[in-house]
Amino acid sequence: MSERKERVMIGQGKYEPGFFPKLQSDVLSTGPATNKWTKRNAPAQWRRKDRQKQHTEHLRLDNDQREKYIQEARSMGSSIRQPKLSNLSPSVIAQTNWKFVEGLLKECRNKTKRMLVEKMGREAVELGHGEVSITGVEENTLIASLCDLLERIWSHGLLVKQGKSALWSHLLHYQDNRRRMMAGSLGHTVLFLDIERRKSDPNPAMAPMKISLVQDMLHIQNIGEIKTDVGKARAWVRLSMEKKLLSRHLKQLLLDHELTKKLYKRYAFLRCDDEKEQFLYHLLSFNAVDYFCFTNVFTTIMIPYHILIIPSKKLGGSMFTANPWICISGEMGETGVLQVPRSILEMTYECQNLGKLTTVQIGHDNSGLYAKWLVEYVMIRNEITGHTYKFPCGRWLGKGMDDGSLERVLVGDLLTSTPDTEERPCRTPPLQHSPGMIRRLVAISPSSRPKLNTGQIQEAIGEAVNGIVKHFHKPEKERGSLTLLLCGECGLVAALEQVFQHGFKSPRLFKSIFIWDFLEKAQAHYDALDPSDTALGEEWQKRVRTFSRFITAINGTPRNIGKDGKFQMFVCLGARDHHLHHWIALLADCPIIAQMYEDTALIKDHTLVNSLIRVLQTLQEFNITLESSLIKGINI
Repeated sequence: MSERKERVMIGQGKYEPGFFPKLQSDVLSTGPATNKWTKRNAPAQWRRKDRQKQHTEHLRLDNDQREKYIQEARSMGSSIRQPKLSNLSPSVIAQTNWKFVEGLLKECRNKTKRMLVEKMGREAVELGHGEVSITGVEENTLIASLCDLLERIWSHGLLVKQGKSALWSHLLHYQDNRRRMMAGSLGHTVLFLDIERRKSDPNPAMAPMKISLVQDMLHIQNIGEIKTDVGKARAWVRLSMEKKLLSRHLKQLLLDHELTKKLYKRYAFLRCDDEKEQFLYHLLSFNAVDYFCFTNVFTTIMIPYHILIIPSKKLGGSMFTANPWICISGEMGETGVLQVPRSILEMTYECQNLGKLTTVQIGHDNSGLYAKWLVEYVMIRNEITGHTYKFPCGRWLGKGMDDGSLERVLVGDLLTSTPDTEERPCRTPPLQHSPGMIRRLVAISPSSRPKLNTGQIQEAIGEAVNGIVKHFHKPEKERGSLTLLLCGECGLVAALEQVFQHGFKSPRLFKSIFIWDFLEKAQAHYDALDPSDTALGEEWQKRVRTFSRFITAINGTPRNIGKDGKFQMFVCLGARDHHLHHWIALLADCPIIAQMYEDTALIKDHTLVNSLIRVLQTLQEFNITLESSLIKGINI
């Protein structure tokens, strides 16, 4: 190698001059081919040696020196360019690593925002976030992407990789530490942390669930379908997101600083305090929306449901002698009839995942001397996800009481709780409230509700129908419960009850008249007409036959539902088969209304009836599917 080449290479800082004679002797001792190869690759060899040497120097630094270099790297800002390998120093290494940490944090921020925009859908677009097209992104894809990001964060700066999932490995170490501490002298401290409970529980009558990271891990470990560590980590993330505890659980995990130092290098993302705080803050934004990413994915697992029935304490409680039963229905199935012991109105039942709960059927066998039961409401909680549903009732179950029903279908909604607010439902329409004591001292029926004027009734009908129309115009993943829109407190059934109750003549003393009584009398009137009378018109006669067939089928059901339950079934079936507007026109023309309604009744006002018919006609274009619990026992 010539003296000129030596000067050039030394000037470039490729290696130290003292090494040159050794390199020259090595080259001279080899053949011509090796000589050419070594000349060409000598700089790369010394770059690798220099890098290894600097890396070794960095590892020998104590924590204070490393922290000093990291602070120096931060102060350099973004003006620094990609350094040459020969110029690398501990501060430059820290700066290079810092850019990677910032990249992870930025990706976390972007993913959380995108997931929130996708979950909120059109509401987020109206607030100025994103575009409408983003609502087409699959929720599962985004959550899987978040899980990948969490794995990369937990893999960064890991001292020794254990297993396929860095996150699950960290969780297992944490779980082992908790077990040892509980078995040791610090057991009382851990017990205090593990039984921490929510500040505002959905229902004080039901024992609150404890918030426990370890308990949620045990739920995942008990699912036999999940075989791998990666799968367990993803399932744990999904469960934590659904419980709105992901940020809180990860914060609890990282509070074990000794464990984090044991597992991670000093420059790891999880040991950068400021970035770690921002990362947890971004994850906290998921608490603003309701995810069902665990419930909707693990559809075949067994889930324990905690059931609490609240009867009236003053009326129909302690003296109740019949044998009650309950049936829980959800979007993925139902439990079947569950017998409830009279003296034990709180129980836990395990069955296959039901999905989001929608209705509860509750009743009794009418046995004993006092077979009358006034039920306030029913509470049901998923013991894995913590989702709590309230099913208001406020009605009697018993022959000769109220409308004579021995069973009722209760429509509920998911409750949420926050430290700053009282219980509230997640979706519209608003949650039903149990009736007050003044209302419960009388025979409870829809006629007990406050009377509305015609304008208020028209508005209620419009809102109920509009809610159903909006339901079908939303993307399928954004839709709420159609059962709630039909049978909830502000649903279509309740609005039509107000229509038929307006101007209803006062019943005799101690005798209640129900809407179903009017419908049965209308059926009897139309059945008595001569079917050969051609003046009535073929289309009109077809509507009469359909109306009569549905009334007969509902009366013939083997279920012990009362008159109000039959009217609810009548409205639901009419909406499903697009007969409601025809039946309203039929009933408005029936002479029976002269006997049962005042002259000022809405059903006698042709202008208002025609307006009502036009509103109900808007439901014609939608394919309404009814939950099985609403029409069980009907063969039509």
